[in-house]
Amino acid sequence: MTPFDAITGPRSAPLVDGFGRTVTYLRLSVTDRCDLRCVYCMAEHMTFLPKAEVLSLEELDRIASAFVGLGTRKLRLTGGEPLVRKGMMDLVRTLGRHLTSGALDELTLTTNGTRLSEFAGELADAGVRRINVSLDTLKPDLFRRLTRGGDVAKVLAGITAAQAAGLSVKINAVALRDDNAGEIPDLIAWAHRTGCDITLIETMPLGEVEADRTDQYLPLSQVRAELASFWTLEDLPLSTGGPARYVRVAETGGRLGFITPLSHNFCESCNRVRLTCTGTLHTCLGQEDATDLRAVLRSGAGDAELTDAIRRAIAGKPKGHDFEIARSQPAVARHMSTTGG
Repeated sequence: MTPFDAITGPRSAPLVDGFGRTVTYLRLSVTDRCDLRCVYCMAEHMTFLPKAEVLSLEELDRIASAFVGLGTRKLRLTGGEPLVRKGMMDLVRTLGRHLTSGALDELTLTTNGTRLSEFAGELADAGVRRINVSLDTLKPDLFRRLTRGGDVAKVLAGITAAQAAGLSVKINAVALRDDNAGEIPDLIAWAHRTGCDITLIETMPLGEVEADRTDQYLPLSQVRAELASFWTLEDLPLSTGGPARYVRVAETGGRLGFITPLSHNFCESCNRVRLTCTGTLHTCLGQEDATDLRAVLRSGAGDAELTDAIRRAIAGKPKGHDFEIARSQPAVARHMSTTGG
């Protein structure tokens, strides 16, 4: 038992920001490293963080457990690519105790799928029930170019392994005007045919990359209008605790989500915050706000001091993001791989 296990439960007042939004969802980055180099996510020649700057597994657990003690009901493990972190499954199993106790509703992760064949069974055994897999194309050549060398066959094999292990899989696809726009209907149909939900995401201005995001940007309002010209899209009231708005495609029977931070933001109902692998808490993806929880931990702070630091950060959560695709500079300098996707 860790110190925060003792306070996990209804005795701790929930985290409420200055706009009355209750924060119940923590996205926890476990590494900035990745085995792919997606063109919209990171630069081709990334400089990754030295090990000393990255939180240990014990530090990640301590902060996550503090959030659970403050009413967080959903933890999503991200990266970079979380499954490349050494000891990652030890962390998953450790955090799984909050599922067993009932303090946590869901422990999940977002992955590029390249290592799912190896870890799917262990994830399921640790209490993970659903995962998100980032996949922008089924075309091997395009996948190789978008990821700078990746093999789509490994991802597809990983999805098959995850489903065989009993995991529910949702596909996340970034809509790119000059790359996969024409493939989107086929990608949706494939996902639904294989038993996966799929969510489309607008490209976001995070970090300096070689590509011009003005060229990449494809508004999902335009995509939805095109899909509605040949499919029946039925709006759903569903919310999974994230920013997507969902429809059911009558012809495929599957569920389709749209994440639209640029063409239609979702800030008014935001219930989530992000912790980087260096212990920096960002309460908004599209603002430069930051609270250094690593410094709090490594100063020898007790549980009460850590909790106070978290509460102060949540109290200052901005009303909304500052994304604008037409800017010559990104809204925030940090890469998505650093922030936690």
